[in-house]
Amino acid sequence: MGATTRALFLSCFHGGGGSEVTRRLALRPRYPSMPRRPKGAAAAGGGGGRGGGDLEAAGVAGNEEEEKVAMFSVSGMTCAACAGSVEKAVKRLPGIHDAAVDVLGGRAQVIFYPAFVSENRIIEAIEDVGFEAKLIDEEVMEKNILLCRLHIKGMACKYCTSTVEFVLQTSPGVQRASVALATEEAEIRYDRRIVSATQLIQAVEETGFEAILLTTGEDRSRIDLKMDGVLDERSLMMVESSVQALPGVENVKFDTELNKVTVLYKPDQTGPRDLIEVIKSATSGLVNASIYLEADGRDQHRYGEIKRYRQSFLWSLIFSIPIFLTSMVFMYIPWLKAGLEKKVFNMMSTGELLRWILSSPVQFVIGRKFYAGAYKAMCRGSPNMDVLIALGTNTAYFYSVYSVLRAATSDNYMSTDFFETSSMLISFILLGKYLEILAKGKTSEAIAKLMDLAPETATLLMYDHEGNLVGENEIDSRFIQKNDVIKVIPGGKVASDGFVIWGQSHVNESMITGESRPVAKRKGDTVIGGTVNENGVLHVRATFVGSESALAQIVRLVESAQMAKAPVQKFADQISRVFVPLVILFSLLTWLAWFAAGRLHSYPNWWIPPSMDSFQLALQFGISVMVIACPCALGLATPTAVMVATGVGASHGVLIKGGQALESAQKVDCIVFDKTGTLTIGKPVVVDTRLLKNMVLREFYDYAAATEINSEHPLAKAIVEHAKKLHPEENYIWPEARDFISVTGHGVKAEVGDKSVIVGNKSFMLSSDIDIPLEASEILMEEEEKARTGIIVAMDQEVAGIISVSDPIKQNAREVISYLKSMNVESIMVTGDNWGTANAIGKEVGIEKIIAEAKPEQKAEMVKELQLSGRTVAMVGDGINDSPALVSADVSLAIGAGTDVAIEAADIVLMKSNLEDVITAIDLSRKTFFRIRMNYVWALGYNVIGIPIAAGVLFPSTGFRLPPWVAGAAMAASSVSVVCWSLLLRYYKSPKIVGS
Repeated sequence: MGATTRALFLSCFHGGGGSEVTRRLALRPRYPSMPRRPKGAAAAGGGGGRGGGDLEAAGVAGNEEEEKVAMFSVSGMTCAACAGSVEKAVKRLPGIHDAAVDVLGGRAQVIFYPAFVSENRIIEAIEDVGFEAKLIDEEVMEKNILLCRLHIKGMACKYCTSTVEFVLQTSPGVQRASVALATEEAEIRYDRRIVSATQLIQAVEETGFEAILLTTGEDRSRIDLKMDGVLDERSLMMVESSVQALPGVENVKFDTELNKVTVLYKPDQTGPRDLIEVIKSATSGLVNASIYLEADGRDQHRYGEIKRYRQSFLWSLIFSIPIFLTSMVFMYIPWLKAGLEKKVFNMMSTGELLRWILSSPVQFVIGRKFYAGAYKAMCRGSPNMDVLIALGTNTAYFYSVYSVLRAATSDNYMSTDFFETSSMLISFILLGKYLEILAKGKTSEAIAKLMDLAPETATLLMYDHEGNLVGENEIDSRFIQKNDVIKVIPGGKVASDGFVIWGQSHVNESMITGESRPVAKRKGDTVIGGTVNENGVLHVRATFVGSESALAQIVRLVESAQMAKAPVQKFADQISRVFVPLVILFSLLTWLAWFAAGRLHSYPNWWIPPSMDSFQLALQFGISVMVIACPCALGLATPTAVMVATGVGASHGVLIKGGQALESAQKVDCIVFDKTGTLTIGKPVVVDTRLLKNMVLREFYDYAAATEINSEHPLAKAIVEHAKKLHPEENYIWPEARDFISVTGHGVKAEVGDKSVIVGNKSFMLSSDIDIPLEASEILMEEEEKARTGIIVAMDQEVAGIISVSDPIKQNAREVISYLKSMNVESIMVTGDNWGTANAIGKEVGIEKIIAEAKPEQKAEMVKELQLSGRTVAMVGDGINDSPALVSADVSLAIGAGTDVAIEAADIVLMKSNLEDVITAIDLSRKTFFRIRMNYVWALGYNVIGIPIAAGVLFPSTGFRLPPWVAGAAMAASSVSVVCWSLLLRYYKSPKIVGS
């Protein structure tokens, strides 16, 4: 992997270099992007295509100087059809390069050529279809749109997440909100001009849940510091004034409850070390500060929650075991039975009194969280699991209290208590929650492993004012600041993203980029934090630190993917909305049915246990139904599997952007491959030159290179690089090229010295009135048969020679295509290159269906045609010219070493740039959705089978009934089993293809 490719990889995470292009694909169009220019548009630009029209990326990039991006607010849209109308209206205008409409955000993003259409004309077009439009300053808008994350305590089931999500989504200024039960987190995209993170927290807390701010969306210039020491009002004032006085500090905020200070600052002016040192100096050493990590805060909360549930379960067990023994076991031991049945007052026995005393702490102290949760849920008008548990245990407990008190006031009433039902039920539910939290904590192990790639310490080099090295100091890697110089020894990890200022070595970047071989590094080369220095000492100047680093961006992408919901989860959402009310109603009907049957004597007396009457039997059935039907497992079925799958994918170098991408990928039956950079290496090299005029080879290449030096096209770079080899000078200056013109997909032309030079493909020559000699045509045919691209060089309207360029096929490309065929996935190659080269490449890799000489918009049209024929289409590409097709496809996969715009447009990023990872992405998605389907079977199976049994369907024929505490154990087991079934994905192994 070369320095240019690595720079592109870094830029895709840092947002540099191509940030404007990246923003263009922030909104997905509902129709294929059709980049087009009006006829007659000037063809000037930085790049051009020639024989390899598939590599016209530079041609597109070259035209960007004429393009403009504008954002419009569109009011009045209510559905996807409205957005489609706006998009169509805009795209019908001349000079529109692309348009995308966001119906939820009420905005439209348009890329256009100002020479042919204006912002006012676009507004008129939108208003003509019945909507109001207004131009927005995109930079101001993007600056004020933030993404914050909240940790939400107290969510028990899908009802809870739906309630929180609805409240957040309907809050003013919120563009999107997503709440995940598995992680107990919410991700909110909001406009800070309208609403603040504090107001979002208040909105959540008004629903009865506790919310803790994890990030505010200002992470690139934000740090949380934990303060230890003497903290009084005076010291806090000293800290605030001292920190605020530092250059670059924009805001200081204290959280006295957590002893935390949050600082917003400019990373190029100050950093963590400066802030910590100022706090220590301002308080004369009485207060020390350290970095307050959000991950640590989340882990502390999870460990605290595990500890609380474990303690609650153990205390509940201490009380519940004696209750169970006195109720179910000791009654069969004669001498113990006599003691337990001894009357204390009238007909109230010792055993009943003892069980009453022991069950009360379990019901009201240990089980108080269920009361609190049920109360909040009822206040919200959305009954959840806590309501069912509270109803079930309270019914059992208070009926038992009634029965015991009646026995205490009667001389002949024989009481029957269910104290063991309420206490054992609470115990089993606490055990289930304890095991569930333990299991859920393992779903994010992949993220933890990614974060562990960063070294704990770094060696900081210190310089004097004259720039002389005066010493070195070992520091915590989290304290690295921008522009620090870090020393990396052989075998050590690079502590932050940056560039080499001294030394040379080889760095193993496989854990980040997937590059299997160590990459040579010397002065000026970029390095990535978390990679391993193989040999030699390097001095690296830090450029991207903290949340700006590539590793942090990957972690953030995976976290966001885990928050994204799969469409299949709508199934669980729809069931959950009506499930709990229906269960409560069914429980009541069950009790009434059995009670009525008993009162009417419609069943034999042997159905009723000797110690029960019909009312008590019906009560047990009703409680069992209420408890076994809790929908916890249903709510965990999809998110836990998606969380594990996205984490596992990241560990395999496949970044999956959420549940939508996973669900679409498992349906794929057709994959469209770009050729250059996808099936091939993407680094063309000159392999042969055939001169048709009597001239010196170096002179020939001087004219060709002088013309191509202005182009960014890969073929142009190959020609220039080859020309450099013909000159011994290191910095040879090419002749000046005048009147340079680039024609995308065809070639370039310029005046070099006293000659008019044209470099490009055959059609470009013909359109320029240049005759192609028979010899040249034969050479071109020969090169096409060899899967090479023939580039014609003409001087003064005569063909001077043909340059043959070859792009080697990637390793295992043929094996990958063959394996996909065995998975019933058809492979299609689409390229802008000529038919001869395309057919040769297709034959070599085993692809039968080939589309050649296709422009970017034609690629998107072809994807659309496949979709209309009923196919689920995946597109694999790496360049700017692939982005329209990537956006149009059902699933888009971008090669990680490609351009940042392709990566931004993709649903799945193949970081290692290996074709094998296409198979991994599809196979992982299929296995994930197999788990999800099994989770639904598992979760619904408990309810479909368990509810009728709990309701007593087997009782008339077998006498079998399901005690409420057993029903509670089954309900708890369902949630644990669903999470554990998802966790098995952690052991996923990607398919091994022959030849790998």
